Amino acid sequence: MGLADVRIILVEPEGPLNVGSVARIMKNMGLHRLVLVNPQCDPLGMEARQMAVHGSDILEAALQVTTIPEALLGCHRAIATTARPRSLPTTLENPRTALPWLLEEGISSALIFGSEPRGLSNVELNYAQRFVCIPSSSEYPALNLAQSVAICCYELYHSTQQLKPIESGHYSSTPHPQLSTPSSEAVAPLEVIEGYYEHLEAILLKIGYLYPHTTQARMEKFRRLLNRATPTSTEVAMLRGILRQMEWALQLPSKSFVDETSESKES
Repeated sequence: MGLADVRIILVEPEGPLNVGSVARIMKNMGLHRLVLVNPQCDPLGMEARQMAVHGSDILEAALQVTTIPEALLGCHRAIATTARPRSLPTTLENPRTALPWLLEEGISSALIFGSEPRGLSNVELNYAQRFVCIPSSSEYPALNLAQSVAICCYELYHSTQQLKPIESGHYSSTPHPQLSTPSSEAVAPLEVIEGYYEHLEAILLKIGYLYPHTTQARMEKFRRLLNRATPTSTEVAMLRGILRQMEWALQLPSKSFVDETSESKES
C-alpha cells in the first residue's frame, strides 16, 4: 500500500553506523528506497554493513546524489523532519497523522532527514511540502538519526496495516486540512514545481518585486502558498505560461507594448 514508492532521504549523513542502522530498519519495515545526499561517510564500508545485517542489499542499492532536488526527482510529495519551528508559520505535525499522506497508491513520495549534527536548514526544508516533529521528553528531546528514521518507518508501516482503501481510492485517514488531493496522475512532480519556483524568482528579480537580500524570505512565502494548493502539471504549466508572457512583454519597447496591448483589446 504505497511503501514501495516511498524514498528515505538522508542529507549529508556522517556516521556509517547510522546509515547501516537506517538500512536495517527500512528492511524491517518493508521500505527499500534509500537515497543519500552528499554522504560524509562510506555507506558501503564495514561499519555500515555490520549494522545493516540483512539490510545490506538496501545499502548496495542506495542512490547517491549531490543535491536534494536530485534526490526528489520524480517525487510528487515530500515531508521533512525537523525538531525546530521555522520562521514562517508552518505547522509541525505528528508523524502518526502526517506520514499516511505519503502512501497514496501510484504516488512517488519522500521522507527527508537532516545530518546528525545540524538537522535540515531552512533552505533545505523549502524542498518539502509538510513538516513533522517527533514528540519526545523535554528533558532530552534530541533523537539520534537512526532512531528518528526508525520511528517514522514504523509509523509508515503501521499505517499500511491500519488504513483501508475507500471507494474514492484514497485512504480513510483524514487528509491535511490545507492540502487538496487531486488524482495521482494529475499531481505535478516536485521537479516541475521547483522549475516554476526558479522561473518565478528570476522574473520577480527582473521586474524589481524581489531584491537579492529579500529573495529567500519572500520565496519561502510563495512556496508555502503553492504547496497548500498541490497543483497539477497542467496548472503549473499555466503558471509558467504567464511567466513566459511576462518575459516577452519585458523585451518589448514600452510604446510597442502599449500599442500591441491596445490592438489586442480592440480585436
